Amino acid sequence: MLNTLGFALGGLLVSFLGENPPTIETVPIVAWQEAKLFDVPTQSDPVVESIINEYLDNLASLGFSPEKQGIWLQSDWAYLGEHQAKTPLSAASLTKIATSLAALETWGTQHRFETELFRVGAVENGVLQGDLVVKGSGDPLFVWEEAIAVGNKLNQLGIKEVTGNLIIVDNFAMNFKSNPQTSGQLLQLALNSRRWTPLIRKQHQTLPPNTPKPQISIRGRVKVENNLPETAQALLKHQSLTMAELLKQMNIYSNNVMSEMIADSVGGAAVVSEIAAKAAKLDPQEIQLINGSGLGVENRISPRASVGMLMAMEEKLQDNPLSVADLFPMGGRDKTGTVQWRRLPDGVAVKTGTLAQVSALAGVIPTKERGPVWFAIINHGPNIDRFRVEQDRLLQKLANHWNLKPWDI
Repeated sequence: MLNTLGFALGGLLVSFLGENPPTIETVPIVAWQEAKLFDVPTQSDPVVESIINEYLDNLASLGFSPEKQGIWLQSDWAYLGEHQAKTPLSAASLTKIATSLAALETWGTQHRFETELFRVGAVENGVLQGDLVVKGSGDPLFVWEEAIAVGNKLNQLGIKEVTGNLIIVDNFAMNFKSNPQTSGQLLQLALNSRRWTPLIRKQHQTLPPNTPKPQISIRGRVKVENNLPETAQALLKHQSLTMAELLKQMNIYSNNVMSEMIADSVGGAAVVSEIAAKAAKLDPQEIQLINGSGLGVENRISPRASVGMLMAMEEKLQDNPLSVADLFPMGGRDKTGTVQWRRLPDGVAVKTGTLAQVSALAGVIPTKERGPVWFAIINHGPNIDRFRVEQDRLLQKLANHWNLKPWDI
């Protein structure tokens, strides 16, 4: 009966269409493993494992205990090699990776810190009859150039003299001096070009030609207060570089004061650890921090966590024209800072870390075959210079194993 019904329906279809129905083309089924999306190899690389084992054997022959060395290496898709990868080790300035990630999670790349200036009193004939108030918000890179710009703007507003005090409120630092009293004294000096030291004059020469020299004399003292005076009236706001630019400067020079200030603005070391572990989907025990800079052997991070945080940062930047390579020093591009004397392969972006007996290096190698290859090397022992030499040799061997792909920057 079913056969009869099938022929009847077939005949009805022919009658309805007036012709035989077209033959449906067979589409070949492609295995998901063969799709272009999965072009990157997902298997471990025996050559890489051999290079890592050779590196560890060489350190052992030099008298460095294998138990005090850590390595983790992976692509976006595959494990490539490891040694004590999950063990939290003294990581020195790899701590700044956590601070960088926490800052991006908190503010994004375009955030700017504002330094506000207020007056208490009236301005008459170029004289502020009262106090000049500076209210900081944590700008970690307020230096001579910023102070000169602020002074020139005050001159444009008609202020050339202050009869009262220079009052510092909240989180204001200058020239990497976190003490607000000291920072206020530096600002007072910078605002009056008649009192400039040779160093300030030299910094002024780096500014665009014909940049004015501010002339604001402050008769009173520098005072630090907890709250903005009730009668304070706004004069101007000065914005910092973007967060991305601040992080790049911090990481290129591994500036401890900048990293401490940014970490404190986030909420402190414990908050940085929590944010970084959550963003990188890591066991919090693999990120143990006492500060945001890495000063102190108590700052401990596992090699795997160092890589995980870098990868989380790259993911955070995926809708941004920036990449991790824009926030850290790069071999072949950056000629100053912590990579100045290193022999790193061109295009490899890194964060260095150094303490008395700790030498660390983490970053990313751009390759054609594997895509970005993320790595972390944490060494512990008495010969920091030798560790750096061996780390650079390891990266050169890895780079020679793959074809490097320049960053699109």
